[in-house]
Amino acid sequence: MRALSTARRLDAPPRDAGPLRPPLKWAGGKRWQLPHLAPIWERHSRRRLVEPFCGGLGVALGLRPARALLADVNPHLINFYRCLQRGEPIEVRGENERESFDRSRARFNDLIRAGEAEGPEAAALFFYLNRTGFNGLCRFNSKGLFNVPFGRYATIRYELPEASYAEAMARWSFACGDFERLSVEPGDFVYADPPYDVPFTSYSAGGFSWEDQERLVRWLDRHDGPTILVNQATDRVVDLYERHGFRLERLEAPRRISCTGDRTAARELFATRGL
Repeated sequence: MRALSTARRLDAPPRDAGPLRPPLKWAGGKRWQLPHLAPIWERHSRRRLVEPFCGGLGVALGLRPARALLADVNPHLINFYRCLQRGEPIEVRGENERESFDRSRARFNDLIRAGEAEGPEAAALFFYLNRTGFNGLCRFNSKGLFNVPFGRYATIRYELPEASYAEAMARWSFACGDFERLSVEPGDFVYADPPYDVPFTSYSAGGFSWEDQERLVRWLDRHDGPTILVNQATDRVVDLYERHGFRLERLEAPRRISCTGDRTAARELFATRGL
């Protein structure tokens, strides 16, 4: 009985768990939402967190759930996270210079062409290219090859606390593929951050169409647990979410990337149901 009473619960986060900075630069990351999300999550923290579009992991690493199912359609992103989860060293061999960046990008694309872009080498290249490339973009051409240009940063830190990430991710599951293939359980806490309702074709083959936006909402309709859904506050997104019974809030999202230099806050929809 004593062993049971003193053992840490399996649904509890690691001791001294606190937010961890995301390991990648990520355009459109939702780390800025944590002050808004944390009070909601506190009421549901024994649940499993499910993110069908996990992206840069800003939400999961900020909330630090004990259990999580995190998915994305980008196989290189998921390979990187799985290597971190296993505690494998992310050995960066490149430097913050264009020639080094171009060599590493060519090597990464060679691995993609050969169907060998899994494991530690591909993960390290992906991390290096992410840190060194322009504005934290993750972009691929129609052939599935990485085509982000050199970023021109004055200084870059390439160190990662692999052990801290491995501990945080110990009971998380990572999946690569479409959201409808996820095995969501009754009562899971779902945080869905799909691509914005704008033309979006370079992150993954096929992009994310309006039909996919509608399909996502229908998929969430079948879930009976607490759900948060975020998107750009376009008129048709507002109408879609209202018709499906979501409670809507509007948040001012920081705009960190703009081809025109405009950093005006973007209007973002924060839709909730079942909380």
